[in-house]
Amino acid sequence: MRNSLAVAAMMALGLTLAACGGGDDAKKAEAASKTGGGSSQTVSVVVASLQNLPRTVTASGTVSAWEEVPVGAETGGLTATAVYVDEGAWVRQGQPLVQLNDALLRAQLRQQQAAVQTAEANAARDQAALGRAQELKERGFLSQAALDTALANQRSSAANVAAAQASLSETRTRLAQATIRAPVAGQVIRRSVTRGQIVGAGTELFRIVRDGRLELDAQVPETELGLVRAGQTATVSSDEVGEATGRVRIVTSEVDAESRLGTARISLTGGNFRPGMFARARIQVGAQPVVTVPTASVLYRENRAGVFVMGTDNRVRFQAVTVLSRTDDQTAVEGLTAGARVVVAGAGFLGDGDRVAVAPAAAPVRAAAPATNRGS
Repeated sequence: MRNSLAVAAMMALGLTLAACGGGDDAKKAEAASKTGGGSSQTVSVVVASLQNLPRTVTASGTVSAWEEVPVGAETGGLTATAVYVDEGAWVRQGQPLVQLNDALLRAQLRQQQAAVQTAEANAARDQAALGRAQELKERGFLSQAALDTALANQRSSAANVAAAQASLSETRTRLAQATIRAPVAGQVIRRSVTRGQIVGAGTELFRIVRDGRLELDAQVPETELGLVRAGQTATVSSDEVGEATGRVRIVTSEVDAESRLGTARISLTGGNFRPGMFARARIQVGAQPVVTVPTASVLYRENRAGVFVMGTDNRVRFQAVTVLSRTDDQTAVEGLTAGARVVVAGAGFLGDGDRVAVAPAAAPVRAAAPATNRGS
């Protein structure tokens, strides 16, 4: 019986010690899990690289005329008797647009023509008189005073001819201005004259888009404005009229102090755009050095694009980036430095601050050696 009691006491003591040891192990495991002592997931890592890739700058703005030409009346106080074109019409340079009442001007023209003929007749008469006076003076039959009078009459007649011709030229010019013509070729986008209207001098009657050329005033962020150059191609699109090709004509040197946007004027080719429409542009700025990462590494958290970047202690942090362009394999991003270690496989299951284990890179598969003929 004594032996049995001793064995039972030793077994109880062993169970108590085991229970105490097991509790310590559980506490250690719980502490390790709280401090992140163990790896939660094995992931693969790729280094972000710097590559020269075709870059596209996206901008938007308002379609406007390349050059708007106002057309007005040079002579005033006349009534519009005919209007030949309307808004939307295409006109050629010199084409009649409006006819003003020129009846009074034509009467003045006939009067000036008669005045010129009278002045020319008087000038011819005084020229002949001067010739006779000079001949008589040489023979000694005429005094010097009489010769001087004949010379003065001839000069006065010549001056009258010049004045009458100038008045005639003025009347002809005013008569020509009574027919208002297109100063340039293009499309009429505005008409503000009607038949029967008394037109004042300087009043704008039409507005013409020179050569019908339109351009997009694209608003470009100042961070990308330095990439845009004159001559670069662009694709301009609108939900209403589709797409059209374009080319950057000029980049303004001024940036708006409030919006921090600059303007790139893109000349449009084709399309059914109209002045005042909203449109978007994709400007091809050429190959630019950009940081690229695998497309599978780019995630979206809270509507923000980003990647998980490995730290020195094998912890990951979520780094927000701006996606510049993407393909099935590679994505060009902004906001990440080249050389950063980015998580690819397993990134979708991570949280900010998780500790991970990096899977070793797969060894390259070598081709099998050709079999040798043992008999040789």
